[in-house]
Amino acid sequence: MFWWNITGVAGIWFILVLQFFRDPKRETPDQRNVIISPADGKIIVVGDADANSPIPLPGKQISIFMSPFNVHVNRSPYDGVVVSREHTRGKFLSAFKDEASRENENNLVKLETEYGTMAFRQIAGFLARRIVFHPQPGDKLETGERVGMIRFGSRVDVFLPEKAVIKVKMGEKVIAGETVIGEFVEV
Repeated sequence: MFWWNITGVAGIWFILVLQFFRDPKRETPDQRNVIISPADGKIIVVGDADANSPIPLPGKQISIFMSPFNVHVNRSPYDGVVVSREHTRGKFLSAFKDEASRENENNLVKLETEYGTMAFRQIAGFLARRIVFHPQPGDKLETGERVGMIRFGSRVDVFLPEKAVIKVKMGEKVIAGETVIGEFVEV
């Protein structure tokens, strides 16, 4: 009986790990001015960026919490050139907490776009212990392009220039590469 229990637990764990590393095909909107979600998950912050913003203020912030059950492949939210990427060691607080954005291990990526500088920060969570990001400074990214992943529950903060209009609200579920989270409105 003991071995059946061990085998059952190992089987369930194996299935969960397989689910976590899945990378489904996504249909990115073909509109030029839309900003798409870089991560699957739930919107936990929407509003003006604060003094900790990595882009010039005033700006806007959208934060997405990824549970261990979400797809964790991250995508570029908009077309742009990678200006910088900066990995910072830190804590592993629960990613849905506000202080996780400032204190947790993270990878900050700045993109230069036709509308100015925008950024996104991959943040490790309580279970996450590894952030993967493939592009290098100088690389051109396309909206919806796969850029990396955060392993086992985490968060992505997106920082947008003031020109962006936010198109999501608190608690909304989003899909990486598909859900429009904002747009640039031509003036």
